[in-house]
Amino acid sequence: MTSRRPYLVRAMFEWISDNDLTPHIIVAANYPGRSINLTVPVGAVVGIYARENGQGMVFEEVDPDTDPTPDDQTDGEASDRAKKPSLRILEPEKAHAVSMVLLEALHAMHLDRLLFPVKHGKGLDLLGMRFDNKVGLAAGLDKNADHLDALGGLGFGFVEVGTVTPRPQPGNAKPRMFRLPEAQAIINRMGFNNEGVEHLIERVSQRQYSGVLGVNIGKNLSTSVEEALSDYSSALKSVYPHADYITVNISSPNTPGLRDLQHGDRLKSLLSGLKYEQMKMAMNTQRFVPLFVKVAPDLDQEQLTELATILVDEGVDGLVATNTTSSRDAVESLPHGSEAGGLSGRPLFAASTEVLRQYRELLPVDMPIIAAGGIFSASDAAAKIAAGANLVQLYSGFVYRGPALINECVEAIG
Repeated sequence: MTSRRPYLVRAMFEWISDNDLTPHIIVAANYPGRSINLTVPVGAVVGIYARENGQGMVFEEVDPDTDPTPDDQTDGEASDRAKKPSLRILEPEKAHAVSMVLLEALHAMHLDRLLFPVKHGKGLDLLGMRFDNKVGLAAGLDKNADHLDALGGLGFGFVEVGTVTPRPQPGNAKPRMFRLPEAQAIINRMGFNNEGVEHLIERVSQRQYSGVLGVNIGKNLSTSVEEALSDYSSALKSVYPHADYITVNISSPNTPGLRDLQHGDRLKSLLSGLKYEQMKMAMNTQRFVPLFVKVAPDLDQEQLTELATILVDEGVDGLVATNTTSSRDAVESLPHGSEAGGLSGRPLFAASTEVLRQYRELLPVDMPIIAAGGIFSASDAAAKIAAGANLVQLYSGFVYRGPALINECVEAIG
């Protein structure tokens, strides 16, 4: 039999017993002497076949009784399998969970660096932080910091976890995430689903990842907009000792009223209160943790100018531009294009880059900007830097393209 490359990973989900609703996942890689068993909460008995297609991992359902294992396949059989369309596309939120489990398995077996060699950038010093490269992971992919080491091991110069709220909350009803592959886009209305700040702190405190760590904070749904400062202050004080920087998320479209915090006196009051807490924590810990604000791409020129002025007046340290958009102009005719939520991916690139360019003109030259929104290639990342960003973050592009995108961007922008 022809030998196999070790990138083929197989995951099998089986019931532990009829009385146990937690399935047993067996993950095996065709790599001599390496195997791992994990137990994860998966709601169905299903086999997942994963293969590298040049742009990332592709998952498809298989019959565990008839589908050959990696060791049983010849190169010809693998080639035939590679030509087949997926038997069934997994529901996006489940596909994400499976992807994270497989990534954890690769990381535990030390196969991640073999499959995805890390490119080293020029690095950057910013606000007292040392970034090994300028390419980071945006908040939302690892809300609870459950996969921080595995994701960081792919070569990100920084990882932003969250959005985390003071108390656990389930988020919005499912389904709440939708793929729009024709547009290379995603619509989500997750609603800050997370296990709460105490869980995140426990996970972060155990991390091995040595890169820059950002923590994105938000308010609980049960907290009114008028009382938002209480939640944001609580989250800031909790994560401050563990974060390298903190991002204040006031721009998600999936929490009612949240975007109202981007305007006028509400924004001034919120930022003034958070800067006060930041200064107190800096004195108590003898450590300064920069405060960033993440903004929406949907503001008009007057609103954008007002927001930039308030950021400067209140002494905010940096900006993340941008969050998802509520616009559907580019996808309204596509399946799922009219779903409620925030749109990310390729359709967001032009608008978010233009907003980035405007903020760069309005903000002091020494205020750093992290650019997010529609980065799918090295040229996209370079365009963000040219528009005034200091760093970039990947999200939808990483979901669609996989780890190869990280190295492409690092090579382009350092």
